[in-house]
Amino acid sequence: MNYLTIAWRNMRERALASTLTGLSMALGVAAVICVIVIHSVAVEQFEQDAQGYHFIVGGTGGPTELVLSTVYHLGKPLYPVAYEEYRHFVDGKYAPYTEVAIPYCLGDSFVSGDHKFRVVGTTRDLFERLLYDGTTSYAFAKGRNFKQDHFFEAVVGSIAAAQGGLKVGDTFHPTHGLGAEGDKHRAFKIVGVLEPTSTANDRALFVNAEGFYLLAGHALSAKPAKETSKENNPLSDPSAPAIGYDNAGNQVEPLPESQREVTSILVLCKDPMRAFALRTTLNKSGSGTQAVAPTEVVTQFLDTIIGPVRVVLLVLTSLIVLVAAIGILVSIYNSMSERSHDIAVMRALGASRTAVQAIVLLESVLLALLGGLAGIVLGHVMIGIASPFVEARTGVALHMFTFDPLELTLIPGLILLATLAGILPAITAYRTDVAKALSGVR
Repeated sequence: MNYLTIAWRNMRERALASTLTGLSMALGVAAVICVIVIHSVAVEQFEQDAQGYHFIVGGTGGPTELVLSTVYHLGKPLYPVAYEEYRHFVDGKYAPYTEVAIPYCLGDSFVSGDHKFRVVGTTRDLFERLLYDGTTSYAFAKGRNFKQDHFFEAVVGSIAAAQGGLKVGDTFHPTHGLGAEGDKHRAFKIVGVLEPTSTANDRALFVNAEGFYLLAGHALSAKPAKETSKENNPLSDPSAPAIGYDNAGNQVEPLPESQREVTSILVLCKDPMRAFALRTTLNKSGSGTQAVAPTEVVTQFLDTIIGPVRVVLLVLTSLIVLVAAIGILVSIYNSMSERSHDIAVMRALGASRTAVQAIVLLESVLLALLGGLAGIVLGHVMIGIASPFVEARTGVALHMFTFDPLELTLIPGLILLATLAGILPAITAYRTDVAKALSGVR
């Protein structure tokens, strides 16, 4: 009979104690798996959201606030910048360096039941000329992109559509401000629903910026005529429509540029070197704007905020595993007095002290190994069960079979921990007095 068979038999003879000890190990490992995988997926999504363009231009303030409000649709937007700042990237002094510039106009929201979503005024170029994770084009699950000259059309993200009960052909009324108590604006018609992107844009509604400017409270006071060179043609941007239409087909005049502003601008340059040079120039210009590389801000945010939280959670879950290992030690050690006669018989039949010690250590390792494997399976099952709820509420897409390389260290770590836990019972077995055990003397 080999050592593994004997260790397995010993575990079966103490089935209840072995099962409870293995279950505690499984729960600890499952908790570690959840922390590792959820952190890995969350970090990946944070980094993915901030890709597809080189930097963001916005008003002065904290760069973190600019990134959170623009990229993740969180917090309050910074003070807007002049519309001419956007025009510099379209056909002005920065145009030679710019591949595409996307304006963002923030400040409205849409509330449906317990769910609140940001409304973003932008251009159709967002979905046609940018890659949302740096490599993938936006796609429409249903419908199409809004038309530039149809001022009151909108596109909605997948989660906003699902939770808000919105579909192609529906209309919605943005609320002025970021809460449910603001005034209701005129309706926008949904013409497209985006495929899931696993980014924060899944939780937003995007409207034609031309219509956004025409909503109550969004226009600046008109400048004196001498400050406006093209009042007869309110838009000097050659790519912008001179006239547009509402959802009833009626003609609508766009808002003059002199009464416009933007909250932020997504800028994709023609190459990274030009992006770095242009960002440096903007930050030194003293124009009241800032240019922020979102990937740098996100990396710093993850390192300073998310990283320490992960360490704390890993420490707590590792303590659970440590307690389970101590449970293995206590379980096997307490059984040694009951098994002293069996050990003595084994010794009398020719088993060496080392062999007896190895069997006890092997039993400890088996308990930890089986519990650990069960914990890995349980952890991924828990992630799979929680995935729909997490994705619906946070937009973080979890999958049962998402794997993190850090998981590879769990099994070797458990074997080492179980070996350490089994040393004391193994020493006790090693020192068993054969004569006293066979004679029944304690």
